[in-house]
Amino acid sequence: MSDLLKIGQNAPHFTLNNQRGESIKLEDILGQWLVLYFYPKDNTPGCTTEAQDFTKLTPEFEKLRAKILGISPDTEKSHCKFIDKHSLSLELLCDIDHQVAETYGVWGLKKFMGKEYMGIIRSTFLLDPEGTIVYRWSNVRVKNHAEKVLNQLQEFLGND
Repeated sequence: MSDLLKIGQNAPHFTLNNQRGESIKLEDILGQWLVLYFYPKDNTPGCTTEAQDFTKLTPEFEKLRAKILGISPDTEKSHCKFIDKHSLSLELLCDIDHQVAETYGVWGLKKFMGKEYMGIIRSTFLLDPEGTIVYRWSNVRVKNHAEKVLNQLQEFLGND
């Protein structure tokens, strides 16, 4: 995994479709705190837990003027099924060619059951309203992750 992006840097701009096929540009949604979480695949156990945890905490994030965006290489159709199946309230973006994941340094070599392959290394970025990376979680463990992100955001806002 690349460590190109550091805390204090501006987040790389991107344009990706969401689950409804709407084009989402980073520069159009700045002005609020953003949680960009990269996850490997819709409807897998860890990714489902992570999405459900972020969904449960969405009202708390919204109170802090923060938007949550999930990004994976899945299609719009896959995202819609994932959202419907698990009653998610998240906006999920399609990075089918994994170019945004590569730009953010979260596309890399993974191992599973003795096999190596390229994929998303579960990671989360917290961006301030200007689009600056203020915190980064790499090789995320799903348990309590959404809560940790919320706590970190609260800490930043408490210091303002």
